[in-house]
Amino acid sequence: MTSQTPVAKSEAVDTAIADHTDQYFNKTKRVIGQFGDKTVTYAVFMRRPVIFCPQIMLDWLDNIAKMRGRSFKIEPCFEEGDWVGAGEPLVYITGSFHDLVDLETLYLQKLGSACVAAYNAFTMCSHLPEAKFLAMDARHCAGSEMADMMAYAASVGSRAAQKELGAVGFIGNANNSTAHYFGNDKGLGTMPHALIGYAGSTLRAAEMFHESFPDDPLTVLVDYFGKEVTDALEACARFPELVAAGKMSVRMDTHGGRFIEGLDPATSYAVLERHMPRGIRQYRSEQELKWLVGTGVSAAAIYFMREKLDDAGFEKVKIVASSGFSVEKCRIMGNLKAPIDVVGTGSFLPEIWPETYATADIIAYDGVPGVKVGREFLLKKEKS
Repeated sequence: MTSQTPVAKSEAVDTAIADHTDQYFNKTKRVIGQFGDKTVTYAVFMRRPVIFCPQIMLDWLDNIAKMRGRSFKIEPCFEEGDWVGAGEPLVYITGSFHDLVDLETLYLQKLGSACVAAYNAFTMCSHLPEAKFLAMDARHCAGSEMADMMAYAASVGSRAAQKELGAVGFIGNANNSTAHYFGNDKGLGTMPHALIGYAGSTLRAAEMFHESFPDDPLTVLVDYFGKEVTDALEACARFPELVAAGKMSVRMDTHGGRFIEGLDPATSYAVLERHMPRGIRQYRSEQELKWLVGTGVSAAAIYFMREKLDDAGFEKVKIVASSGFSVEKCRIMGNLKAPIDVVGTGSFLPEIWPETYATADIIAYDGVPGVKVGREFLLKKEKS
């Protein structure tokens, strides 16, 4: 099979752009082709605070410009990882109106959701600065392109938290294709629930994994049979050498339909009374109370597991917490100083999708400022 010529490749890309952009941009491109081109400047902005996460969009624009034999002047208004306020211009893009008009739909898709996800990742890390984070978002993404954007976003938000707050941040993610964003060659992870069901017991699943990957640290998922504490202690006792080396973890992923083994509402309150009594005496919403003393992976559950591990002599065993660790749940866990070593989460994905919408408005035609009424705040400020 012969490869495409540069011209044929460019034509194929233009066809794909025309198929995926909004039709009024295609029609505008045709009008411009008939009545004459102008040099325009677009201002791109968002309506909520975000962490600036532009590189995927910028790389795409650069590639399209090269393919078309054009050049676009692209002026980011911030550095990657900077906090940006609502309505502040994120980037100015200047070039041929004819060559830019059909790109707007596609480059906006590559910016907005990434900026919100980066903001969420930054905020999570700031709430739990001593915990490591593992990005487990890929299964919740709408395809590989979104997964790439979300992994990139988590890495940008994480680096911002590391730089500004000294947080540990995201140490990796769950798949190979985007591991490079976190400085890794491969994704991280041990076992899903399906392996435990296959093995017939939590302990046997741990044994199978260790036999297959003897050099890897071992993280044992402990909620499959509803015996979180029993199975955790049994697995730790089975691998004393891993425990001694600090290479053993238990992952708590209990769903919100039940309490972990050994807890109920009264005992959950008692656990927090032993560790963080003031934490449960503040005003709390119903959701916050659930994260503190309710079902699933609550703060009480994490403290309870830590107690049981320490009482059994497994102080070096780490706790990996997952199951709905959103920005707000991380805030509550941080407020209660829950003893979490690693957070596995995909909940930095934007929850309110309209908040991810980036917008581009033209603010100059052939160098003459002009923008629709109400968007004057996008005009470039004169440098003093």
